[in-house]
Amino acid sequence: MASFDFSTGRKAMTGFSMASLTDIVLLLLIFFLLTSSFVTQNGLRVTLPDVAAAAPLEQEYVAVTIEADGTFYVDDLEVPSDSLTAAVDAARAGRTSLAVYADADALVKDLAAVASTASALDMRVSIATEAAAPSDDS
Repeated sequence: MASFDFSTGRKAMTGFSMASLTDIVLLLLIFFLLTSSFVTQNGLRVTLPDVAAAAPLEQEYVAVTIEADGTFYVDDLEVPSDSLTAAVDAARAGRTSLAVYADADALVKDLAAVASTASALDMRVSIATEAAAPSDDS
């Protein structure tokens, strides 16, 4: 009976390449960064309205909170409605967008006042909302 020699004469590799491990760690890092929540919690508690899709806000924004009774807060400091533009301008410090945290029971005229302030200061407006729970329409 004939015997076949399949050996190549090369030595077995004894070292371990770390390239595949670094690829896995990089992919895990990207996964956790993309799936984590980037929404900054505001210091004041207001009931945000629910919407079907909510977009994340930028990190560089001036936070304006509107309570149900019409009280305005700029970066957690209470301001009267007639000096809202001056307060936002003072808190601006190079930021180009404005995030509105309006209570679900706040009036539209208060939201319009904040939008008017942002327009006067040439700022972009984002409205903070809560993501609505998925509905079972089946």
